[in-house]
Formats: sequence, structure tokens, C-alpha cells
Amino acid sequence: MTETEDREATCDRNDGRAIHLFGRTVPLPRSRALRIAIGVVLVVLGFFGFLPILGFWMIPLGLLVLSYEFATVRRWRRRLIVRWGRWRNSG
Repeated sequence: MTETEDREATCDRNDGRAIHLFGRTVPLPRSRALRIAIGVVLVVLGFFGFLPILGFWMIPLGLLVLSYEFATVRRWRRRLIVRWGRWRNSG
């Protein structure tokens, strides 16, 4: 099974809600409320990144989860992806 087929199979099992990051696929819960709660908790705990165990890496991950639910966050994510692509291609 190729990587694309594997990714599509994972998305089919999870109603198309999965995060694809660095070649890995992380399925998200089917419940919208649970996805929102996970995103908010990650962002809030990310602000305490100076504490042990928690980290500032939780903020972008929480925003990524929330981008599947809210159009504003989704627009920010897409703009960032476009800027990143332009920056990489300009060099």
C-alpha cells in the first residue's frame, strides 16, 4: 500500500479529520466539541511552556487542531503555508 493510499484509508476511517504532519498522520476525534476542547487545551497549556513537561510547541499544534473547526484560524494556516512555500522557492 502506498503512502497516499494509507493516508486516504486513515481519513476514511476518521471522517476525513486527520492531521498530516512531517509524513505522519494523526487522526482527530469525530466529536466537534472534543476537537475544540483539545485545541483550546493545547493553546492554553502552551502559554505555560516555561514549565517542565509543557512546551511552547503546544501553541501551534493547538492552532492546527482548531483550524479544522474555525474559518479564521484556517485562513491564518493557509496564509502561513503560502508564505512558507514562497520563501522556500525564492532561495
